[in-house]
Amino acid sequence: QVQLVESGGGLVQSGGSLRLSCAASGRALTTYHMGWFRQAPGKERDFVAAINRSGRSTTYADSVKGRFTISRDNAKNTVYLQMNSLKPEETAVYFCAADGTLGRVGAEPSKYNYWGQGTQVTVSS
Repeated sequence: QVQLVESGGGLVQSGGSLRLSCAASGRALTTYHMGWFRQAPGKERDFVAAINRSGRSTTYADSVKGRFTISRDNAKNTVYLQMNSLKPEETAVYFCAADGTLGRVGAEPSKYNYWGQGTQVTVSS
């Protein structure tokens, strides 16, 4: 199985940028579709972005399209989430997740077998 560790979170002002990283170990990242999700206090875990095994296909939540970019470097076993023009309402714990199932990359949390511990992103107004 794969272990996932997120990094890159922190405090940023509204309109600022952060780049999150998700480092995988234990198994080659090419085995998995990868996704980013976020969870604010008292709210459900929401889909943010996902990328397929090869990196040629991506999908985004409507709320982040045009501002966030997911990418992966399979040689480094790392997935990234570049977040620009951040908003205070995007304050949350951000999780990366790995989907080892067959089929297309998707947004449903239930498709993802493995999850990291999360990294806190706080956007101040």
